[in-house]
Amino acid sequence: MNRNIMERWWVWIIPLALVLGIFFLYPLLNVIRLSFSNATIGTIEDGFTFENYIHILTGSGFWQVMKVTLVFVFASVLFQLLLGLITAILINKDLFGSSLVKLSMITAWVVPGIITGVIWSIMYSSSSWGILNYFIRLLGLNQIPFLYTPSWALFSVVLANVWRGTGFSGIMQYAALRGIPDQLYEAASIDGASTWQQFWNITLPQLKPMLMINTILITIYTFNTYDSIFALTQGGPGNSTTVLSLGAYKQVFRYLNLGRGSAYAVIMLILSGTFTILYAWFMGSDQ
Repeated sequence: MNRNIMERWWVWIIPLALVLGIFFLYPLLNVIRLSFSNATIGTIEDGFTFENYIHILTGSGFWQVMKVTLVFVFASVLFQLLLGLITAILINKDLFGSSLVKLSMITAWVVPGIITGVIWSIMYSSSSWGILNYFIRLLGLNQIPFLYTPSWALFSVVLANVWRGTGFSGIMQYAALRGIPDQLYEAASIDGASTWQQFWNITLPQLKPMLMINTILITIYTFNTYDSIFALTQGGPGNSTTVLSLGAYKQVFRYLNLGRGSAYAVIMLILSGTFTILYAWFMGSDQ
């Protein structure tokens, strides 16, 4: 009898369903519920309201945050994919130092965001210990206020995030490159295909499924990034580096507004889902 029960598929699904329900589905539904309330930390929520979404969507500050978020996500994803692909191709050729590069890529990926922010804040510093400005001064140029002007601050947080995420993209694309049969390149060489033609007609089509997965993952991950930005600029100067995730963090932990912070989180969820669907549709439409 016990053996027959263990052979039923639902016996193995129930523990997974419980874990997903308790740790993922319930928090998600609770955040959605809180987004339609006036809940704050230390007070009891009172009724159902659209006030959070109305306040967010009609406020001028939200669209500035949205603009910063889109620039941050687009630039981060683009350069992580591009630099990850270049790095993957180079280490796939087993050049000298490839093993060290692989280790460096993994190390950058696993470093916590707060630590990433601290490391880069030291590098960006205008003080004597600021590494980047030290070399800029050696060249006889004026030091750059990386974290103190809006345009440079946004560039700086994007650069730090690209450094952090390129290793993940590179490792994923390197794994996909290792799975491409050598016979395809040998046949293309015999037919007289150039290196660029081999890359365009063999490498990229073979990498397409991994590129889609990679793009979706790093887009969602970048949308949720707030820790490295918080350590670098805390969203400043002004709101020039405040992204949606940092806006949600500020609403909950600085202004103690659970309802409005939850509304920010729901908007992030909708945007992440929309981009995921668009990526999947775009990659599938070419097949």
